[in-house]
Amino acid sequence: MSDWVPSAPCTPAACIGPADRPVSVPHAALRLAAVLTLLLAAALVLPAGRRIPPGVIRRWCRTLVRAAGVRLTLTGAAAPTGGLLLVANHVSWLDIPLLAAVRPARMLAKSDIRHWPVAGALAARGGTLFIDRDRLSTLPHTVGALAEALRRGAAVGVFPEGSTWCGRAQGPFRRAAFQAALDAHVPVQPVHLRYRHTDGPPSAAPAYIGEDSLLTSVWRVVRTRDLVAEVAVRPPIPPGTHPDRRALAHAAHPTAPAPRASHPPHRIPAPRPTRAPLLRGRTP
Repeated sequence: MSDWVPSAPCTPAACIGPADRPVSVPHAALRLAAVLTLLLAAALVLPAGRRIPPGVIRRWCRTLVRAAGVRLTLTGAAAPTGGLLLVANHVSWLDIPLLAAVRPARMLAKSDIRHWPVAGALAARGGTLFIDRDRLSTLPHTVGALAEALRRGAAVGVFPEGSTWCGRAQGPFRRAAFQAALDAHVPVQPVHLRYRHTDGPPSAAPAYIGEDSLLTSVWRVVRTRDLVAEVAVRPPIPPGTHPDRRALAHAAHPTAPAPRASHPPHRIPAPRPTRAPLLRGRTP
């Protein structure tokens, strides 16, 4: 692996404590079955591609998150239409459907994801743009592909930290993807993701970090009680407001002060509670 590949200091042993009041194993198994059923259903309809209305994709993403036992809250301004670079901090595999719940987008992902069971096939069929993080020479080509997709009016989702963090700490935003937004002259939509328990304290249970396998991370989520995913959509950053990618990346980071909107934001309506068909017991 190249020295330039982003990494985080987070590990399950250091960042994730023992489960607090976990749900029963049968309840967790029902949640897992519901998640897998939704993924397989998506794989069957994915060949329809762009004919699927964005509203349907948003509802499916919210249902997937709820099926895993996670309650979703969305706040902030609605994402604009047209070419748009969606950027967010990266904590969990759940981040992908959460970002799509804001606006369905083509994702930028590491090439390893192609080989994930079920999810890898979904990503490839869904138009994911892959980056080979072990080959720095491919970066200009990736930035060019990103810019071309943005010019065509697509939304592209990126996690600029380049690696997952536990959520209690966050890494710097890598700047390459922001160059694509500058080249395509499109806005950047910052999104802040946070996981907590219903009674308030932050939770690292959804984190997909260190040497965790995907299945281990998914099982930890479905066994955790009373998880909430908070999705805060900040005002978009218009093109031409920052001179270079360094300044743009800094302005989009979750720790940067949110700019004041020039007009009152359109609030995203709270999603109605949903329940996957396989869930019949108590839900958080």
